[in-house]
Amino acid sequence: MIEKTLVLLKPCTLQRGLVGEVIKRFEQKGFHLCGMKMMLLDDAILSEHYAHLASKPFFQRVKDSMMAAPVIAMCWEGVDAVEAVRKLTGVTNGRKAEPGTIRGDFSMSFQENIVHASDSAESAAVELARFFKPEEIFTWKQAYFDFLYANDEF
Repeated sequence: MIEKTLVLLKPCTLQRGLVGEVIKRFEQKGFHLCGMKMMLLDDAILSEHYAHLASKPFFQRVKDSMMAAPVIAMCWEGVDAVEAVRKLTGVTNGRKAEPGTIRGDFSMSFQENIVHASDSAESAAVELARFFKPEEIFTWKQAYFDFLYANDEF
């Protein structure tokens, strides 16, 4: 099934000059870019986004890290996009991520791990609505779409 999912390029990605390299990975895999913007996150949006971590001792540190520089929010689309994006990004801890994944190739940290990616179709819908207005996500067909999938895969 074709899905949309959220990916955030974290401040560490911008600070390290890895934006192009990371976006290239998603494009080369065949994901379809439907929305992208740079933004500075504030405490309110981060408290909502990371509410599941509110009781953790590192909660404020995570928020501080995400406010250190802008992020790039992106909406990517593809067949089973949520699962496929998470496989491409690798496990959360960059030291444990497999070589060939984004985190495995570019991260040595649990926190400064290059990207945030939605973990389910349900959270993707919530997170996309948190970071994008409906008119900021575009529907368009790439010329090579018919060469990405067999016609019975979507």
